Amino acid sequence: MSLFLQSPSLLAEKMISWQASQGRHTLPWQQNPTPYRVLVSEMMLQQTQVSTVIPYFERWMAAFPDVTDLAKAETDQVMALWQGLGYYARARNLHKAAKTIAALGDFPFELADLLQIPGIGRYTAGAIRSFAYDSWGPIVDGNVRRLFCRLFAIEGVSTSSAVDKKLWALAEQLTPVKHNRRFAQALLDLGATVCKPRQPSCHACPLQAGCLAYQQNRVAELPTAKPKKVTPVKQGHFLWVEKQGLLLLEKRPSSGIWADLWALPQVDDAPDTELQGEFNHVFSHYRLEAKVWLLDVREAKPEQSWYSKKQLENVGLPAPIRSWIEARLQDETD
Repeated sequence: MSLFLQSPSLLAEKMISWQASQGRHTLPWQQNPTPYRVLVSEMMLQQTQVSTVIPYFERWMAAFPDVTDLAKAETDQVMALWQGLGYYARARNLHKAAKTIAALGDFPFELADLLQIPGIGRYTAGAIRSFAYDSWGPIVDGNVRRLFCRLFAIEGVSTSSAVDKKLWALAEQLTPVKHNRRFAQALLDLGATVCKPRQPSCHACPLQAGCLAYQQNRVAELPTAKPKKVTPVKQGHFLWVEKQGLLLLEKRPSSGIWADLWALPQVDDAPDTELQGEFNHVFSHYRLEAKVWLLDVREAKPEQSWYSKKQLENVGLPAPIRSWIEARLQDETD
């Protein structure tokens, strides 16, 4: 049996001590960790690296300093500020959560009440409890999955239902009742800086003596890798429509890919017109091979609007669409 399952307090002691001396302390969301700041940072950090998130977080807090400001914001404002971060459902969920919290008057404190807020899942609720309230709040993210799978030699894909259940049970068992902010930060820091996916620094790990994967020489094979899947390819056809120096954009539906963002109008089939260019983009479930076609349109549909080049700076556009438009406009000025 694992040393740390026999003595969870020993694990907490080692983690808390290590974080105090070796962990990260200067991240912007660690300063004044209010429930709102924690919520914003955790939403942004889902599937996105810390270095990428920092400037987005700082711009976001400047635009929406508190949850009431975000709740009052228009969807276009929210999506424009999020553009480039990807996984836009996170922005919509964050906006929805802010509206609910503003209606309540304040953030709930209890874990069960936090979980009732749309857009706040098990991990985010635990993070708010730990980081904002310094209270018991179990967390399991990618870093914690990797750390626990190695520490306790857990086999199986870490996101599978059976393994996920084990990991959350461990998190609930091992999370202490005191110093939760530092303990939770230690879990994330250790996974991000020491127990890395490749070439982990086992020599620098405060938990090495109790790590079953290290003892069994299985660090490289845990967590169990996901079976590789073939990424399907989809074709996309977009339109380049200009009129008197203005560009036609179309508001995407509120569900599906690039929901609530503005983009070049998309059509099902390639029109019989001149090809303007191509771009590719990889989503989580497929690869988009897109072509942009020149078209002459005089009137905009209700879901479409004309934008000047300057106005494009403040419009929420998907990153690959923005990159293509900017490159095209640059070519026109060269």
